[in-house]
Amino acid sequence: MLRGNQFRSNSARSDAKEKNLASRSPRMEKSGKKETVSKKLNFESSKIIKIVGLFFLVLSLYFLIAFTSYLFTWQNDQSYVSASNGGWGTLFKTREELETLGFKEVIIENWLGKLGALLANQFIFEWFGVASFLFIGVFFVIGYRLLFKVKLLPLDKTLGYGFFLLLFTSITIGFFHAFISDYPHFIEGEFGFWSNKILSAQIGSAGVGGLLLFIGLTALIVAFNLDFKLPEKKKKLALYKENEENLQREEDELEDINEDEEIEDPYSVDFHKNHLKNEVDLNIKDDEPKLAQNLEVKPKTKPEEPVNSKPSFELETINSTEDFQQDIFKNEIKDTPNLTVEKVKEEKPLTTADTLVEQFGQYDPKLDLAGYKYPHLDLLRDYGSGKIVVNNEELEANKDKIVDTLGNYNIEIDKIKATIGPTVTLYEIIPKPGVRISKIKNLEDDIALSLAALGIRIIAPMPGKGTIGIEVPNTKPEMVAMRSVIATEKFQHTDMDLPIALGKTISNEVYIADLAKMPHLLVAGATGQGKSVGINAILTSLLYKKHPAELKFVLVDPKKVELSLFKTIERHFLAKLPGEEDAIITDTKKVINTLNSLCIEMDQRYDLLKNAQVRNLKEYNNKFINRRLNPEEGHRFLPFIVLIVDEFADLMMTAGKEVETPIARLAQLARAVGIHLVIATQRPSVNIITGTIKANFPARLAFRVLSKVDSRTILDSGGADQLIGRGDMLLATGSDLIRIQCAFVDTPEVEEISEFIGAQRGYASAFMLPEYVDENGEGSGLGDIDLVNDRDALFEDAARLIVLHQQGSTSLIQRKLKLGYNRAGRIIDQLEAAGIVGPFEGSKAREVLYPDEYSLEQFLETLNRKE
Repeated sequence: MLRGNQFRSNSARSDAKEKNLASRSPRMEKSGKKETVSKKLNFESSKIIKIVGLFFLVLSLYFLIAFTSYLFTWQNDQSYVSASNGGWGTLFKTREELETLGFKEVIIENWLGKLGALLANQFIFEWFGVASFLFIGVFFVIGYRLLFKVKLLPLDKTLGYGFFLLLFTSITIGFFHAFISDYPHFIEGEFGFWSNKILSAQIGSAGVGGLLLFIGLTALIVAFNLDFKLPEKKKKLALYKENEENLQREEDELEDINEDEEIEDPYSVDFHKNHLKNEVDLNIKDDEPKLAQNLEVKPKTKPEEPVNSKPSFELETINSTEDFQQDIFKNEIKDTPNLTVEKVKEEKPLTTADTLVEQFGQYDPKLDLAGYKYPHLDLLRDYGSGKIVVNNEELEANKDKIVDTLGNYNIEIDKIKATIGPTVTLYEIIPKPGVRISKIKNLEDDIALSLAALGIRIIAPMPGKGTIGIEVPNTKPEMVAMRSVIATEKFQHTDMDLPIALGKTISNEVYIADLAKMPHLLVAGATGQGKSVGINAILTSLLYKKHPAELKFVLVDPKKVELSLFKTIERHFLAKLPGEEDAIITDTKKVINTLNSLCIEMDQRYDLLKNAQVRNLKEYNNKFINRRLNPEEGHRFLPFIVLIVDEFADLMMTAGKEVETPIARLAQLARAVGIHLVIATQRPSVNIITGTIKANFPARLAFRVLSKVDSRTILDSGGADQLIGRGDMLLATGSDLIRIQCAFVDTPEVEEISEFIGAQRGYASAFMLPEYVDENGEGSGLGDIDLVNDRDALFEDAARLIVLHQQGSTSLIQRKLKLGYNRAGRIIDQLEAAGIVGPFEGSKAREVLYPDEYSLEQFLETLNRKE
């Protein structure tokens, strides 16, 4: 009955559906037509979308090839665009038509022809520079999404971030390139160039840098929501939770193992658990499963065995199977006598280096000049006995004046002590309790007035002492002779690598410093205060102590007369560039090449140290002397190299960054490879002794300067302006400040020492530094330029522009006259040949040799008459 009712109800529903379909058939036919039309429209639109996507992909590939080619052919591309005054009008002209228009010299080298050159120049040079490569990525994302219907990146974010990065990258590159005056500005584009010009005029270069940094960090925060909190606590908490879970898992496993056994000692599991927890508390990063493997749990004793009154549960730590076997072996041989085993000493096999040392002995770097004789003391003169004559009357008078002056200001003294030096006497006073040190420090001028002496210096407090020092010059200073310093046992038996005998301290002790430990020395002082004598003392000390095979000098003398005394020792101690006649460098251009050559030598030495697996020059030479390095692999004995620059201010004024960069690089890195610097200047100003140089010269030697500002520049503290001159100097090594009277060595003594060394047999030539080839190139072919017949049509306009702006820059001519790079370069060469601008000086702009337009017009009239 139920099945019959269900059948009838189903048949009734099917009849009703057929009636409904019959009544709705006209509407269905109309809607079917609409659906077919919409399908056709959707099909046609999908085709268009795919074509558009394919177009964007091809466009991104086209831009990639054109832009990449422009990086290599930009000079000719710019020349073509500038010659065609925009270029777009000549896009469809043939080469013959271009030649009729006067474009004979234009050669298009872009991989995509004229259109590629025009597009790349428009986007890169005229607009956004190398940031235009972002267009390639944006077009690729759009085309890939439309063609393959795959969403690589959100379209709105791609466009937004791409537009921001386009502007930000162009301006940022322009900011960094703004510090170089002579360069083609296609890297940042016209947008980046002029945006930096406008911003720098408003807020300055520092303001532009800060603004870019702020915008960059803001963009990172907006894009990635950077969190600047340190995540260490979260990591530790996660590790602790993970260890807790491991403990709980192990405890469950122990319960599963022992659920059928009745353990009489209830403390075993807790002990195991507590032991593991203690390990977690001590070090969360320990691995608990490893600890569990080292623990063995003994099961419960069998019922038939006797059980002790107190149940015991043992935890044994098993170290290894060997210990277990040894225990069994001991139990088995309890009744046997002890066995004594005598160990035979094994002889170590000799290595190849040990065999070579046994056969030939250690390598001797001095063997080439085995007959070299060190200079003897008779070459130096003795200017006095070297003993200080104590004048008690002077000491008492100065003591009374100091006590009276301090007493006038209600400053009482407990004790006063005098230490007599060659030129200065140090009075150490101990004030009574309650006296402020600053009160005594402020009386420096009053004490100098009462003593009627020049160069009073107060040290409050004395380092390492509970006293206050007052340095007072002696009325009759004693000269410290170089002979009296070198003849001492302290200098003769020193084990320093590069010992320098500087002179004597206030306590009349010989002061010897190790240049290798400094590792570089900065010398400054006013003219005539003993700076040149100090340089000679440094050189003389090293000549008396080192063999020519162990030491080489690179001497830079812009004044051309100070270091010329050492010319005769060229084949023994001096180093120079290949092809140079004179080893003492006086030309600024040769100084730059020499400094860059020293940087190459430094890099080569670091490669040798790396291959020898040592850290410094001393370890390397010891390894080479013991024949553990193969000369066939490029290894050689490395002598110390000391660079001495007599007048650093002249180099900084003429070359600037080109000198500062290699000097700073050598000062930072060259210590480990045995290259040390001694730089002297009479202008200790901040534009000469820059922050980069000061940071790498911890040892500084200051002679008398004329102002406190100069003293703070060289020493970072006052005191050098209070010196008395004539070799009186302060040596700063870190936090220590030591007053020294420089040892005096006269010019005839230096000549005799140099002649004594030069008369001996030396090497075939001076030590050759690596050859350095200037990347900018020398010899621009200016002698082949004919200014009468081959002058450019815009020669005079460019000359007036250069003189008007007083800036000899190729990019200035390129921008103002709208020329290509090649043509602007030819014009600047013609201006140099005509004597209007100076030679190429690296990153600096060329010097303009005509001060005003009037003198330039006179020269141009003279030049035009020759035609």
